[in-house]
Amino acid sequence: MMKEILGVTDEPRTLRRWFHDDYFDLFVWQTGEGEITLFQLCYGIDSSERALVWHQYGGFFHDGLHTARSSEQVLGARLHPDAPLNDDPIVARFESAANTLPEDIREFISARLKEYAEKKPVPARRKRFRREDWQRKPSAKAAKNGKQQAS
Repeated sequence: MMKEILGVTDEPRTLRRWFHDDYFDLFVWQTGEGEITLFQLCYGIDSSERALVWHQYGGFFHDGLHTARSSEQVLGARLHPDAPLNDDPIVARFESAANTLPEDIREFISARLKEYAEKKPVPARRKRFRREDWQRKPSAKAAKNGKQQAS
């Protein structure tokens, strides 16, 4: 179940949102009207973290693919052209975790995952995904102080 982390600093003309569970971090940038202009779906742990990034003008990037070992799960790697999207273990896990996301965000991200699965391969910009300072995991103390709430 993904929970929204509140208190993320916005950019001019852009609302930034962060949803988190024990496996995923989803960062979403929206206009004041609610249009999604960018998202980063991060998955994996620490040094094996990868991120599917979508930008309305730049399309898809899948950062961190170069560091993936064959035993690690990579989004879309196990999908065959005619396979249902939920055959991918990471997509299936996301779909299960996403049931607590706002409906418009959940539907948008699910549609982009389907689009990505149909288009791959896509380029990676970086060997490893690098988080900005504001994208770092909150401390346990911050969570206890109410900085993290369910959406």
